[in-house]
Amino acid sequence: MSHAPRPRPHPRTVVGCTLLVIALAEGAVACGQDDNPLAARPYDATDQIAFNGPTGEAEKADPDKPLEITARAADGRITDVTALDATGRYIAGELSADGARWRSTEPLAADARYTVRVSTEDEDGAPGRRVLSFVTGKPADKKRLTVAFGPQAGTYGVGQPLTAELSQPVKDPAQRALVERALKVESQPAVQGGWHWVDDKQLHYRPQEYWPAHATIRVHSNLDGIKIGDRLWGGAGKDLSLTIGDRVIALTDAASHTLTLTKNGEEVKRLPVTTGKPGFETRNGVKVVLGKEYFVRMRGTSIGIPEGSSDSYDLPVYYATRVTWSGEYVHAAPWSVGSQGYANVSHGCTGMSTANAAWFFDHVRQGDVVQVVNSNGRTMETFGNGFGDWNVDWKKWTEGSALTADAHKTQPDTTRLRPTAV
Repeated sequence: MSHAPRPRPHPRTVVGCTLLVIALAEGAVACGQDDNPLAARPYDATDQIAFNGPTGEAEKADPDKPLEITARAADGRITDVTALDATGRYIAGELSADGARWRSTEPLAADARYTVRVSTEDEDGAPGRRVLSFVTGKPADKKRLTVAFGPQAGTYGVGQPLTAELSQPVKDPAQRALVERALKVESQPAVQGGWHWVDDKQLHYRPQEYWPAHATIRVHSNLDGIKIGDRLWGGAGKDLSLTIGDRVIALTDAASHTLTLTKNGEEVKRLPVTTGKPGFETRNGVKVVLGKEYFVRMRGTSIGIPEGSSDSYDLPVYYATRVTWSGEYVHAAPWSVGSQGYANVSHGCTGMSTANAAWFFDHVRQGDVVQVVNSNGRTMETFGNGFGDWNVDWKKWTEGSALTADAHKTQPDTTRLRPTAV
């Protein structure tokens, strides 16, 4: 490229521009201006750089792609880039150490106009400048955030939490609040309840206390069409309706070796049981029935017991009511009947006679509460090994909400209605 002769400026140091995070006022550059009064005005650097997007009005840039500017000439380099939209918001970027390339490091907005100012330097240290402008279109592949509610429609026990599984992770607190506000839970009768973020993609909902017996619950998403981020929009979700059965609570006392089942506040039956022996103690705390399996083959190797050791086992087990994903059950244990009601001899499960296990199997459903007290075991995990949600006190539960620390009241909508241990 040719240009009129100009006084050569003093050499400038541009090391500070290597990693560029733009947070500058209009017209500023990352490394300051040359104070030399003899320094020439910047030349037109149009032929010295290449831009990966359109510069005219007819074409629009894809906001899903990063903005990239490269130095064409082998004897020149980029020294600074500032990019901002019509509202004055700067786009962060990174300049390579050799000045050969600048690339944006945060997403562009859709349907926005950008102005990009590029500063360069030729082999003689002469400064160049180019100003680019472009507009972005709609994302070629707009991301949709959808939600899948759980459990499946049906009738459950009073301890059953609701779950919401998101199709995309949401980390930003403001975006989380927007998502959570759109997830509606309505119950009849109304209860005090709230959502709790388990991780970036999963939320659980529970009342402050157990669900009322025979309650009806409807879960609905209002995310469809809601803008959550620059390129993330809410999608349609499927509503969930379920009912709650009787209030069934099974209380296991590891010290007295008994399991007492109550229904709607009245004791129905007290059964002799055995729980985990020393080294294999049953978890304390509240668990929720996850499912029922008539037959399970249980092996000690599945919980880390070496085959052939004194604690090794490989047994057919019947009437197994699962309470953790790691293999804790309430089940028939005919081999330990002599200890049931007197001693704890299991490897962590709650064992009872075959007849009692069959009765228990027939009188509980998914979502019913199984609580263990007076065991020397650790407390049931809160998340990840079943539903330990009820072991979180209400204050801490509400702190897991992205909205406020106060739980909100759900109102009826009147406008539309697997290792094992024995």
